[in-house]
Amino acid sequence: MADFFTPTQRQMQAEFNTTALADRIVEAVVTQTLTDDQTAFIHNRNMFFLSTIDEAGFPSCSYKGGAVGFVRVTNPGTLYFPNYDGNGMFMSMGNIQAQNKVGLLFVDFETPQRIRIRGSARCLREGPMLDSYPGASLVVEVSIEHLWVNCPRYVHKLKPIEESPYLPNASGSTALALWKRVDLLQDVLSDADRAEAASLGVITIEDYDAKVLRGEVL
Repeated sequence: MADFFTPTQRQMQAEFNTTALADRIVEAVVTQTLTDDQTAFIHNRNMFFLSTIDEAGFPSCSYKGGAVGFVRVTNPGTLYFPNYDGNGMFMSMGNIQAQNKVGLLFVDFETPQRIRIRGSARCLREGPMLDSYPGASLVVEVSIEHLWVNCPRYVHKLKPIEESPYLPNASGSTALALWKRVDLLQDVLSDADRAEAASLGVITIEDYDAKVLRGEVL
């Protein structure tokens, strides 16, 4: 773990007199492989936060959601997650393609707990793992370099209400995203999405904003 901290992080630790504390925490909780309990924790999550870095050095943080178990640990040092239909910007996936360094944060909001993971990632465009995720355009493979459990004292207790209605079904089909019905986007959608938007009814950006504020995602 000699390379766990950067020089600037070390400078901050020295400034605030936490170097010994930081080193002790690394010794106690930072590892390079998941335990069985940590693997079960990840398999029981239906969301996580993903951080990536672009070529200009800007970080990006993204929410990734799916059905419980959509993140799969195949061995103590490797996990996979799908990339489902998004807004076409490919911010996170493009960053992974370019820089391959990722950070993942898994949080249990009901019984406050969290695990942080950082590692190297790559996008898989074909193969049995992609085939096992109906509706996914890509699957990301993460080789874990470091992981640790964070103190949960600032995690607010929250209760889940229901899963997203946009999750792909067993055949990979999903409901059309509400924003794909906005009029100013119709000329840049795929033919299939444009036809479905027309059948459901095209809306204005003002209509979209109002529906989002009311929680009307469909």
